Amino acid sequence: MRAPQRAMILAAGRGERMRPLTDSRPKPLLEVGGRSLIEHHLDRLAAAGFTDVVINHAWLGAQIEAALGDGRRYGVRLRYSPEVAGGLETGGGIFQALPLLGAMPFLVVNGDTWLDHPLRGLGLAAGDLAHLVLVDNPPHHAAGDFRLRAGRVLAAPPALTFSGLGVYDPALFAGCRPGRFPLAPLLREAMAAGRVSGEHHRGAWTDVGTPARLAALQARLSGA
Repeated sequence: MRAPQRAMILAAGRGERMRPLTDSRPKPLLEVGGRSLIEHHLDRLAAAGFTDVVINHAWLGAQIEAALGDGRRYGVRLRYSPEVAGGLETGGGIFQALPLLGAMPFLVVNGDTWLDHPLRGLGLAAGDLAHLVLVDNPPHHAAGDFRLRAGRVLAAPPALTFSGLGVYDPALFAGCRPGRFPLAPLLREAMAAGRVSGEHHRGAWTDVGTPARLAALQARLSGA
């Protein structure tokens, strides 16, 4: 098992469905349970032993850097990957950050999610390009993304939803060029080659994509 050496938090999205909350604040800085969404991730990454974390940003990204600083108070070293207006999508954003992530496998988590999956112990088997954490399909994404069979992730027919937490080998991005592009086609190509493993997380997970979901998560964490 090749354990990830560094981590990346994806924080470049505009958060259109969260408006007006995101008109003046980037979505990862929205608070729940007394902490911003991105701080929850930093706390958990530090607890899992990660010391180097990269954060990409586009919409109101200066606020993210001002709020988090160099990461010292979270027990990590933060580095930032600013993107052009509108962002680079997930694939393009990770590709741009590769020089900061190094040559070893790295962990990536969506900054606008909340989950309790253990971050320690994730990794890649020899020959694999990605490992994905999948969850049950939520009501807002009933069709799902991928199928899990005997520890391998398949592109179709979908039965589970990608949580936004994964581990990737830099080789997944071989042949890519700078610019905007999604991650999913790269993953599907690797799946077709049998090089993507996965697991089914049955614990807590929330895609904080709307004010209603943010309020529901706040109520859950506060025990209301």
